[in-house]
Amino acid sequence: MWRIRTHRMGIDQGSRVLFSDFEHDGEMWSGEGDREVRVWVEFSEPFQTPPAISVSLSMWDMDHSTNPRMDISAEEATENGFHLVFRTWDDTRVARVRADWTAIGEVPHEDDWDLSE
Repeated sequence: MWRIRTHRMGIDQGSRVLFSDFEHDGEMWSGEGDREVRVWVEFSEPFQTPPAISVSLSMWDMDHSTNPRMDISAEEATENGFHLVFRTWDDTRVARVRADWTAIGEVPHEDDWDLSE
């Protein structure tokens, strides 16, 4: 259980188009090559520690003739940001993807003291 003092709770959120490969016959649309897209997302302000992050698809445009396969996740989270990762495999052809994300965590407070200096 993660307990957050409410006066220190921060919530940041955003939306990001990860790729639009149908426009230029990119790897996700052609079905060949690297089948992973990894994008660094920076928070609007740093958190005190790496936050909990939830990601979801808000738009997924794919070819109707192949099976829909995908994995989306937040990886390598820090206080400043995270990698938003989309993966597909086999013959799935994806034209474009947009993902939404929400980060919840503790933020620095004006009463924090740094006694190490």
